[in-house]
Amino acid sequence: MEYRTLGRSGLKVSVITMGTFTFGGRGAFGMVGQQGVPEARRLVDLCIDHGVNVFDTANMYSTGLSEETLGEVLEGRRDRVLVTSKARMRIGDGPNDEGVSRHHLIRECERSLKRLRTEHIDIYYMHEWDGTTPVEEKMAALDTLVQQGKVRYVGCSNYSGWHVMKSLMAAERDRRPRFVTQQIHYTLEAREAEYELLPISVDQGLGVLVWSPLAAGLLTGKHRRGQPTPEGSRQFAGWTEPPIRDEEKLWSIVDVLVEIGAARGVSAAQVALAWLLARPGVSSLVVGGRSEAQFLDNFGAVSLRLTADEMASLNAISRVPLIYPYWHQRNFAADRFSPADWALHGDYTAD
Repeated sequence: MEYRTLGRSGLKVSVITMGTFTFGGRGAFGMVGQQGVPEARRLVDLCIDHGVNVFDTANMYSTGLSEETLGEVLEGRRDRVLVTSKARMRIGDGPNDEGVSRHHLIRECERSLKRLRTEHIDIYYMHEWDGTTPVEEKMAALDTLVQQGKVRYVGCSNYSGWHVMKSLMAAERDRRPRFVTQQIHYTLEAREAEYELLPISVDQGLGVLVWSPLAAGLLTGKHRRGQPTPEGSRQFAGWTEPPIRDEEKLWSIVDVLVEIGAARGVSAAQVALAWLLARPGVSSLVVGGRSEAQFLDNFGAVSLRLTADEMASLNAISRVPLIYPYWHQRNFAADRFSPADWALHGDYTAD
């Protein structure tokens, strides 16, 4: 296993994080997985044996059952790993059962601690933006949780660029703990994060954890152009996230992944994950799975180093267009770009 420092913190995280999205299977989450304690224990054991030290969950995954399952499985060895959880999404019918108000965050953190059977959460993520709660209230509530020892680090997920910067500004102005990391969706098929989120991470010293790095399995090579959706997959069950806006482009990307994988004697999934691990700012990939074989295959990406030609082939088929103001900056400001600017523009230098 490889470990990377998370942003400007001193925390070391494994480049593979175990996602527990499939633990529990309550409600709509049953489309994705229904892993109970015995199966979850086997997979957690496998991940720990292979050096994974980060386990990711959220209060709304299976309405708390994911946290309960992870807490039971980790009991007795909690101090060996890092546990991350999230709050913000709706978890009940009441008017205060969602958001990032002081009331909601402190209450949900305390509930998560009980379900996880732990005294602290290592990284507590704001699961989504809440435009109705003052950012100062959010950061003050997180400061309280840190000061109480219930949370070690804080982060955000699914924020836009200005949401991130507004939160960082409020934290620094008021001398509150700042976000140390983002958890974002970023794949060869979905590279929009390169416009702002990756440059912000490089510039502001934020770690990057990537959720659904295989686009819910669509980049594994098991889904191909013109073939029926494999039975047992999320898509077969009706799961529609993340959205695919250009299906032809998706299959063209998969074709290149399969071609490179075949030439290197590895899976298309390993190639897709190795590409992400080579991107600027990326700290760890949050991967889930319903079998030991899936996790073992994903671990193979850690040691896979793609060649410059392979990276160029993947970039050519997948990169996003330079929208405004980036095409204008590339034409007139490239001689004064910072490393953060190059996190987007680095793939366009040959044009």
